[in-house]
Amino acid sequence: MPAKQERRLRIGVLGAGQIAQAAHFESCTKAANADLYAICDVAEDLRERMAITHGVEKTYDDYDKMLADPDLDAVVIATADAFHVPASIRALQAGKHVLCEKPVGVTVEECLELKAVVDRAGKVFQVGHMKRFDAGLQAAKSFIRDEMGEMVALKAWYCDSTHRYPMTDAVQPLIVTSANARKPSPNPKADLRRYYMLAHGCHLIDTARYFAGDIVSVNARLSERAGIWCWFVDVEFASGTLGHLDLTVQVRMDWHEGFQIYGKNGSILGKTYNPWYYKTSEVDIFREADGATHRVLGADGHFYRRQVEGFARTILDGAVMEGADIDDGLASVRAMIAIARSAESGRAVALADVTGGV
Repeated sequence: MPAKQERRLRIGVLGAGQIAQAAHFESCTKAANADLYAICDVAEDLRERMAITHGVEKTYDDYDKMLADPDLDAVVIATADAFHVPASIRALQAGKHVLCEKPVGVTVEECLELKAVVDRAGKVFQVGHMKRFDAGLQAAKSFIRDEMGEMVALKAWYCDSTHRYPMTDAVQPLIVTSANARKPSPNPKADLRRYYMLAHGCHLIDTARYFAGDIVSVNARLSERAGIWCWFVDVEFASGTLGHLDLTVQVRMDWHEGFQIYGKNGSILGKTYNPWYYKTSEVDIFREADGATHRVLGADGHFYRRQVEGFARTILDGAVMEGADIDDGLASVRAMIAIARSAESGRAVALADVTGGV
């Protein structure tokens, strides 16, 4: 890991559950330009165990008390989806920068409310679409921007696997749980169609938007057979690029995620791994100019840490934000809702027309 810089962002993490334990605590600790300053969680047993494990300076059982700490610069919102918007608003109103887990919200209306607060606050707000910090995807983005010319078509797929848990249990840290943890009501997993779209669909949509830009409308089909939820989505991009997305949970094979892009001066083929392997995507970039394929190694595959470092650079150095902003987060939520409405109605749905939630 790179050496710590003298000037660092002091971050407090709200929530000490699975995503914080598997990603955010370590990322803040390892980041060159940030520190894990505080942990806030209502579950005392979990909070104190995490504090000892990661050596934080402060712990809080009350979110507003953490936000009142003048030494705290920013917060990572690592709670359940239902808490993202209210927790983000409170942090922004307290004058803190925010890195909020994805999806940024669960309805259009609450995302618009958050956007209004972000626009007024004058603080950095970033959504945790960490795949934007995958070196392979970044290499593809650079080729699209600088060399590829007009994009003709994009296909992308995100297929979770029945074998993901035995495979990730072997590489993830032991996840500590607490009977005192605060949980949303109702249970988010009670409606698997909604849960899978929010948990996985937002990754697929953000990857497509990262490469091809704004989505205007979607036309989706959904199959629920043999314990598999499969969405095939035809996408209209504002650029005129032809798009197709495949979201399938859970395939009877290894984790299957990637993308294929056709452009005027070349093409791109990407294979993305289960995120908990921290392995850079294998992205083959074919340049028509030299008739050769190029692939970045991406030795540093810790995209969660790279995400924190990018967030800190924007705040400390005024760097251009590399991650997803509030508009990206809102667009992702709109797209998920539009896909759900299209699958229900059998018709194309414009993102600008959707309201409510998935």
